[in-house]
Amino acid sequence: MRYSPRNNIGVTMSEGLRTAVLIPCYNEETAITQVINDFRRALPDALIYVYDNNSKDRTIEVARESGAIVRLEPLQGKGNVVRRMFADIESDIYVLVDGDATYDAASAPTMIKTLLENQLDMVNGARITQIEEAYRAGHRFGNWMLTSMVSLIFGNRFKDMLSGYRVFSRRYVKSFPALASGFETETELTVHALHLRMPTAEVETPYKDRPVGSLSKLSTFKDGFRILWMILVLIKEEKPMPFFSLIAAVLALGSITLMLPVLYEYFETGLVPRLPTAILSMSLMTVGFLSFACGLILDTVTRGRNEMKRMRYLNIPVTQR
Repeated sequence: MRYSPRNNIGVTMSEGLRTAVLIPCYNEETAITQVINDFRRALPDALIYVYDNNSKDRTIEVARESGAIVRLEPLQGKGNVVRRMFADIESDIYVLVDGDATYDAASAPTMIKTLLENQLDMVNGARITQIEEAYRAGHRFGNWMLTSMVSLIFGNRFKDMLSGYRVFSRRYVKSFPALASGFETETELTVHALHLRMPTAEVETPYKDRPVGSLSKLSTFKDGFRILWMILVLIKEEKPMPFFSLIAAVLALGSITLMLPVLYEYFETGLVPRLPTAILSMSLMTVGFLSFACGLILDTVTRGRNEMKRMRYLNIPVTQR
């Protein structure tokens, strides 16, 4: 262990470990210089990568002038950029941060220290702010609702699932499947760690307003629904038994509700005057049983797939201090 003479924050960094700061960007000409300079001061030994995602302004030129390593990702969407960054860059420690200058670079050494000292795979930067414009009420509520859903299904370990500020180990990055294409990638990043039961932590970090001239790319409703859809897809993929059992239960309840009046009339009169209702009820019950059977089969398949994912994760060396 050593103190870096250029690190004025005074946090111990591990000698010989490579650190990469990954900054996905789309039209961040106004903010990107500040982000690069802030992280260069906080992590003077790190390589800073800016991945531009078809910006229409001078983000690429400004990032290069500021000394960052600039690369391009033509497939639109933050998830596509994260996939490309994780595939391309070889490092021991990865710091992922948005390029809008809203996250606190000075928190990065503390997050890295937490990762290394506890041999973690992910440290999430939980946003704290009193600035209403920085973290709008709609975004707060959506984050709380979606985080609560994920916590209920996959485990309650994070308060800010949608944070764009995280530190990863190499083991995490090289085992991450990266299937998302847009802003729902934060959900996928969280669920990957929760489902494989990786050692993780969360560190509170200040959250600031955007610089003047920088505009948010996040649509509250459009991206919110995409994130919600991603959560449902991940539940189906990673928790098929509860998912299909719930569908089976709803279908069975509907079937019973429809059948009870038919049975009552049959026992009273010996007749089945509402034959279509009886057929619909039996059909719903049949589909319910099929849904339950799908859950059983897919649960077995998922267990095998998860064993393979876990073995892939364990085959990657641990990041040591």
